[in-house]
Amino acid sequence: MTTQVSAPPIAAARVADATKLYGRAPAIVRALDAISVTVREGRWLALMGPSGSGKSTLLHCMAGLDTLTSGYAEIGGHSLGDLDDDQLTMLRREHVGFVFQAFNLIPSLTAAQNLALPITLAGGRPDRSRVEAMLANVGLSGRARHRPSELSGGQQQRVAVARALITEPDVVFADEPTGNLDSQSSSDILALFRRAVDDLGQTVAMVTHDPVAAAHADEVVFLFDGRAVDHLEAPTADRVLARIKPLGG
Repeated sequence: MTTQVSAPPIAAARVADATKLYGRAPAIVRALDAISVTVREGRWLALMGPSGSGKSTLLHCMAGLDTLTSGYAEIGGHSLGDLDDDQLTMLRREHVGFVFQAFNLIPSLTAAQNLALPITLAGGRPDRSRVEAMLANVGLSGRARHRPSELSGGQQQRVAVARALITEPDVVFADEPTGNLDSQSSSDILALFRRAVDDLGQTVAMVTHDPVAAAHADEVVFLFDGRAVDHLEAPTADRVLARIKPLGG
């Protein structure tokens, strides 16, 4: 009888022995302390921890927005440490989507123009039907010509999520994406991420302080003092809260 061995999960992004130091001796701050984390393809990973635990630093280093002091980071099989600034910019443009707490929409552009910005910046011509379909997918049909000032906070963040997804990136990095939203708008944004993962096979890595938000993910990694100290599969809000409380989160 032949025993079948399942293939290891494919990493959309990962860091290994990642260390990030700030400052100079004797006042060095160790933001990341030899941490290893894998964001598995087609999964949603939440990063949680108290303030100063290193979760946003980890996300930024994984996304190529910041560099490690030592260790290894990759996105889609590309080693970030082997790339120069221009190559990193190209990799982020072609393989990564970003959603931040601040919506980062350009005030003078319409919703459709903001959504299509990654394609425009890459020198492409956005397909109008695709842009309209993305707006419809995030519940913004009829808002294509609205500028950010004419949209609610929740609607602006929907545009930001659609912008992150339109290039079908290897991974979407989200840093407190619901931090500026009311509970209903937060629920809507989290539902968009859930559908992107379940229906589109998208990969998401999200920093959050909210157990309810983390409960939408497939797994949660808990950080403390720059180290990964716990891991939870199939999280619920109650289980996340029970794990984060001892850490002071």
